[in-house]
Amino acid sequence: MTKIDPRHRLSGFIADLPTPFDDDERIDWPALEMACEYQIRSGAGAMVVGETMGEASTLNHEERTELISQAVRIAHGRIAVIAGTGSNSTARAIELSTMAEAEGADAVLSVVPYYNKPMQAGMLAHFQTIAASTTLPILLHDNPSRTARELSDDTILRLAESPQFVGLNDQTVSTARLLRLKAMLPPEFCLLCGDDVNAIAWLASGGDGCVSAVANIFPDLCRRFHQAAATGDLASSRRLSARLAVLAAAISGDAPVAALKSAMSLLGFMKPGVRLPLVELGEEARKAVARAMAAVTEPTKALSYQLQ
Repeated sequence: MTKIDPRHRLSGFIADLPTPFDDDERIDWPALEMACEYQIRSGAGAMVVGETMGEASTLNHEERTELISQAVRIAHGRIAVIAGTGSNSTARAIELSTMAEAEGADAVLSVVPYYNKPMQAGMLAHFQTIAASTTLPILLHDNPSRTARELSDDTILRLAESPQFVGLNDQTVSTARLLRLKAMLPPEFCLLCGDDVNAIAWLASGGDGCVSAVANIFPDLCRRFHQAAATGDLASSRRLSARLAVLAAAISGDAPVAALKSAMSLLGFMKPGVRLPLVELGEEARKAVARAMAAVTEPTKALSYQLQ
C-alpha cells in the first residue's frame, strides 16, 4: 500500500475527530469507524485523531495506541492520518511520536508544551528533539489560550529550516501573523487556522486551510468553502461561511468538545458522552447546537425532535 504524503494533503478543512465513548466510557470503535468513513467519503485529504477534540488528555497510552492503529486501518491509504502526540514532557512526546510512527500514522501534530511555560529556546529544543526521534512529518500546534506560551515567528522559522516540519496549526488566528509568515516561510510550509470562527478571514488572507471541529459535521460544505476561497470565488466562500457561522460559534463556546459530540450524536455518529473533567451539555445548550445545525441545512427528524 502506498502511503499518502501529507505534505501534499495538509490543506483544506481537516477534521479534528472526537473520540467516541460508549455508556461505560470505553472507546466506541464502530462509532470511530463511522466518523472516519464520513471524512473519507467527503473527499477530505486528512483527519486528526487523538488531539484537542479527541480528549487526548483523558486517554491512556494503550487507548491512544489503539486509536491511531484503528484510524490507520480504517483509512487504508485513502486519507492521511495525523496523530496528536503533543505533551508538556519532551520524553512523553517522543514516546507518543515513535508509537504513532510504528502504528502507521502519516504525520504528527505536536502542541507547544503546556503548563511548564518554557522559553523559546526550550520550545525549539523540544521540537527538534522530537524530530530527531521520528521520520514522520511534524505539524506544529500553537495554542496559547491553552498552553500559556506562544511560538515566536523566529522559532517557527528556525524549525521550518528542516523539511520535517511541514506546517503550523495556528490558534492565535492572527491574519497579520499569517501574512508575515507567508512572506518568510518556504511555500510548501502549510499554514492552517485552528479556529472555525475565523476561517473565512484566514483563507481570504492566503491561509492553506483549517483544523476544524465543524468539518466533522458538514465536511462537504467545508470542502466547498475552501475550494471557493482557494479559487478566489469570494461570493461563494462568503455565502458558505455565513451558512456555517452560527454552528461554528456554537461549537467554539465554553464546551467545544461536548458541543461537537452533541452535534455528532444528532447525526447518529456517536453518543454525546465525554470523560471527566468534561461534562455533557445541559438541555438548553443542546437545543442551541441543534438550532445551529438546523440553520445550516434543512432539519432532519432528529433535529426537529431536539427543537421541540
